[in-house]
Amino acid sequence: MPFLDITVIPVPTANKAAYLEHSRHTTPFFKELGAVSVTECWGEDIPDGKVTDFKRAVALQDGETVAVGWITWPDKAVRDTAWEKLMQDERMMGMPMPFDGKRMIFAGFEVVLEG
Repeated sequence: MPFLDITVIPVPTANKAAYLEHSRHTTPFFKELGAVSVTECWGEDIPDGKVTDFKRAVALQDGETVAVGWITWPDKAVRDTAWEKLMQDERMMGMPMPFDGKRMIFAGFEVVLEG
């Protein structure tokens, strides 16, 4: 089954173009190492929750938008090998991030059902 790396990121709204450019620049690296696809989403309808929500999860500040993205890998083994290589790749390491990486949420998920 596929494996997904999912991120939830607070991005300064004014940095939307830079955020998308960052993704356009990094997507080929992920695909070069086996990613099936890279998907980026820009928050459009992010409701306030009663207990928790996307905004609180990333400590969203005024002037920011929640972005959600995922990388689809064929399986976890390909993903693990790719991330080992990416964390040593100077092309990735030297790239500035157009968002606060300290408030980014990220995790890997095994796909258990697809419809």
